[in-house]
Amino acid sequence: MSSRRPSRQERLEHLRRLTLRDRTLLGWLAEHYLLSTDQISTALFPSRRAALLRLATLRTIEAVTRFVDVTTGTSQYLYALGPLGAVLHPTAYTDPDRPTARPPRSSIERTERIVGSRKLRHLLGVNQLFVDLHAYTRTDPNARLLRWWSEQHATAAYAAADIRPDAHGVWSNGDRTIGFFLEHDNNTENLGRVLRKLRAYERLAEFGPRYPVLLRVRSRRREVNILRALAGVPTAMPVATGIHDEHPAGPAWTLTSDTGLRRWLHELPSDHGPDNRATNPHRFVPPDVDE
Repeated sequence: MSSRRPSRQERLEHLRRLTLRDRTLLGWLAEHYLLSTDQISTALFPSRRAALLRLATLRTIEAVTRFVDVTTGTSQYLYALGPLGAVLHPTAYTDPDRPTARPPRSSIERTERIVGSRKLRHLLGVNQLFVDLHAYTRTDPNARLLRWWSEQHATAAYAAADIRPDAHGVWSNGDRTIGFFLEHDNNTENLGRVLRKLRAYERLAEFGPRYPVLLRVRSRRREVNILRALAGVPTAMPVATGIHDEHPAGPAWTLTSDTGLRRWLHELPSDHGPDNRATNPHRFVPPDVDE
């Protein structure tokens, strides 16, 4: 890549040539910091080769930048917003570890913060669930991923309840549309801490949506321990457990209130909450329905 800075005219020309798929990818990188080569390929392209060819072009025009993944042992490339992508998304989230940190002076500094983040593996794990859901929509015309919010976005939106979900989404399949909050568990927290997180969701259920909280864990043993800990414990917000290796759209979820059945994501109970802009300002409205 040339070290010469593109002129304003060249930058405008590059922006005009971005495809809808390019813009979708850049929007994800602005909201979620990074995605791996495999994740981008799975979610947006017909093949890995097609993804690599387009990513090479996006790197050439500085829409994206990349660095080697040293966290998961795959050594594949991870992609973040480049200078051109930052022009398109000037309000992108800038620091996964310190949301209130001063804005970076450049997209390079933003990338450095991502590379050095202690949450790198966690971010990739969280994003994988949504990548898998988005990829599923390409095989099932009845399925749609209608909302994908990062931790920082969801935390700000539901600040009144003081929840800090790892992500928030809205998923539709057929005539069922459900919201959910994700808690991605890497076995780094004891069960007590995991269960204490649920208390804030109880507060949200008093005035906002009643979406299932998805506790997604690494192993069946961890899942069984959580289900035992919550057996017989009433929760205002539905709680469901699942395992990292199971496809999130499918029959991968066990409600803590009904452990005898594994349900598809769209089968989980969900309530968008009262239609009250004061107490529930982010109430989901289907895109084909006027507010």
